Amino acid sequence: QVQLVESGGGLVQPGGSLRLSCAASGFTFSSSVMSWYRQAPGKERELVATISTDGRSTSYANSLEGRFTISRDNAKSTVYLQMNSLKPEDTAVYYCKSRLSDLRTYWGQGTQVTVSS
Repeated sequence: QVQLVESGGGLVQPGGSLRLSCAASGFTFSSSVMSWYRQAPGKERELVATISTDGRSTSYANSLEGRFTISRDNAKSTVYLQMNSLKPEDTAVYYCKSRLSDLRTYWGQGTQVTVSS
């Protein structure tokens, strides 16, 4: 069955970095558009970044100010989110999402990122 397993979250100080990973299985990863979302306490889930099937095209939420980078390794069926210059307002549960070629979507279980001194 389809599985998306996020990892790499944790507690980091302001200004620090984290790299999230999302390992996929159960579907054709290389044909799927992948995205990262996040949801802070009391807020709606928001789109963070999206990457095309071949990794050549990416898009980001305007609020990130160039601090995050999404990438993928189709050979490993994994999508990454490199997060630099982290701020307390980046604290959230981060989710990866797949959109298959037939437009079905799947979500991972999320990984907690906490930015605090």
